[in-house]
Order: sequence, then structure tokens, then C-alpha cells
Amino acid sequence: MFKFYTDKKIKAVDAKFEAQRIAFMPLAFQSAYSMRELGILEFVSKAGSTGASTAEISRECSISEYGAQVLAEIGLGMGIFKLADEGEPLKYALGKTGFFILHDEMTKVNMDFVQDVCYEGAKFLKASVKNSKPEGLKVFGKWNTIYEGLSQLPQHAQKSWFAFDHFYSDLAFPEALPIVFRNPPRKLVDIGGNTAKWAISACKYNPDVQVVIADLPGQISVAKRNVESAGFAARVLFCETNVLNANPALPTDADAVWMSQFLDCFSLEEITGIIKNAGTAMPNANFYVLEPLWDMQKFEASSYSLQATSLYFTCMANGNSKMYRFAELVNAIEKGGVALQESHHNIGANSYSLLRFRRAS
Repeated sequence: MFKFYTDKKIKAVDAKFEAQRIAFMPLAFQSAYSMRELGILEFVSKAGSTGASTAEISRECSISEYGAQVLAEIGLGMGIFKLADEGEPLKYALGKTGFFILHDEMTKVNMDFVQDVCYEGAKFLKASVKNSKPEGLKVFGKWNTIYEGLSQLPQHAQKSWFAFDHFYSDLAFPEALPIVFRNPPRKLVDIGGNTAKWAISACKYNPDVQVVIADLPGQISVAKRNVESAGFAARVLFCETNVLNANPALPTDADAVWMSQFLDCFSLEEITGIIKNAGTAMPNANFYVLEPLWDMQKFEASSYSLQATSLYFTCMANGNSKMYRFAELVNAIEKGGVALQESHHNIGANSYSLLRFRRAS
């Protein structure tokens, strides 16, 4: 479970190098992002094993040769480039890291999310940790949480936020649907339905299910448009509510509750309260929780990405939630009066966990 962190041996000289990488990480990120956006990676990739000089990069990408030089040289240090020719002029070819920055969809989604949503506010991380508030959110507006202002974010930030949110959970839907519909629910409540991706998927999968999306007003308006466009207006209902309220308005006759990448938006104490309220309203329902758990990942890189995503919650989203471990999430949910019935791990390409709970007798 913690195999990546129990016996990590590293030489002191390598550890010091890693410390330097961390010290310059913001500049390194911006250089990689700039090389992608300026078309430098694409041009060097097309140059193949022959490589490209900084003069050629300068002409092709419409930047100064000085700019091409500083980016190409840090690209060497980051493994984005490798030297194709050590003579003069130096020739740069695309390295393996550069290949993934250029071609890997997950890397693109993550970089856009960090650049458009997190980067400006990240400098307020220390204050966010001290105050338990998303102090970085002030770069976008005066909201308590990012969810209140999601529909009002700048268009580029909103686009990157939704791309990040959907890229991961949506890949798990094809494997999650047969599990949820093993005993087909008649009425399914999607708490935190967001843009209605799950609701639409459920309606396509099962012709008889009725779905109720429970979410904040701003998200409901987006979900309604998507549901209507998909042709499921007759089978998807909407419930405007704030699940953090003492007595949130929730349906009472559902036999399944779905929460996809939703509970990580709340603190452990808030999670317990949400489950307690939902369980009181829907005592006979199965509760399905789909979450990426950082201690249940197959690859260390996946765990790292989730740990890093927690920092977004700290400084931008709400100041008190994160990506959870299996045991701590289950414990918080069960404190709400339900008991874990089954768990499925490594769901989808991004190793999600699907947990089913029922109200404790």
C-alpha cells in the first residue's frame, strides 16, 4: 500500500540535485509550458534525429535566438531535449520527457490545469495552510470556495478546470456502470452531478433509470443544457441544494446515490455530515463513491499527481480538503452511519476506487 515510500534509497548528491529541481520548479514549469505553446516542441519533434539549431527554432517559431537558446538549454537539463549533434551549432532533438509533454493527453490536461487554474494562486499556499482558507482563490474573485464561482471563472480557466475534472473520472465510467447496475436502481441521485456526464452515461447504459442531479445552482444550469442536448430531459431531474446545509433538500425515494470525485471536495468532518444527511433522507439506498485514492495507485507517478492535486484544494478550491487515503476516507464515510459493503480498486485507466456503502442497521 505504501510501497513507494517505505524504502527509498537515494545518494546524497542525487538528493541535492532533486532539491535544486524543486527550487527552480516554477521556472522549469513555465519553460516547458512556453515551449509547448510556442510550437518549439512540435518543430523539434518534426526535425527527428537530425535535430534543430536554435537559429532554426528562432526562425520557425518567430522568437529571438536568445529566447530559443535559454529554452533549449533548460530543456536539456529537464530531459525535454537531448543533443542530436554536439558540433557547432548545437542541434536539439526531442527527448522522452519532451515527447510526453507534447503528445500525452494526461500531461496536457495537468499542465493546462496548473497554468490556468492554479499557478497565480499558488503563491498563497502558505497563507492557505495557516488560515485553512483558499487564499489563492482571490486571483479570480471573492468566493468562499471555487465551486461557488465556477460558472464565473474566466473562460480559459473554466475550460481547463472541467477538462481536468472529467479526464480522470470519465475514464472509469465504463467499468463502474456494470457494477452500479448489477442490481439496477430505479432512481439514482447524483450528488455533485456537475456537468451531467455521469447522469447522461447512466441513461445511455440503462433505459429505465431516472436520475436526479443534486448540486449548486451554477452547476445545475450547465447540467440542464447538457442533459437537454443529449436528449434525456424526460429522465433527468434536478435538485438545487447545498449538501453542507444542516437540512439539505434531497430526494427521499432513491435506491442508489452516486458521488463521483465529489467527496474529495470536502474535509473529513464535512464528509461525515454529508453522508449522515444523505443517509437520513435515503435510508434504503446504496451509496456508491468513486474516488482516486493515493495509496491505491499502481504507479508512483499517479500517487504523486494526487498528492499534488491536494495542494489545489488547499490554495484554490476550499482550503480544507484533499485527495484521501483509503482508510481515512472509509472511516469518515462510516462515521456518517453507513458501512462499507464492497470495494473495487484499479477502476479505469487512472486507477480509481469504487466503494459501495449501505446504511448501518
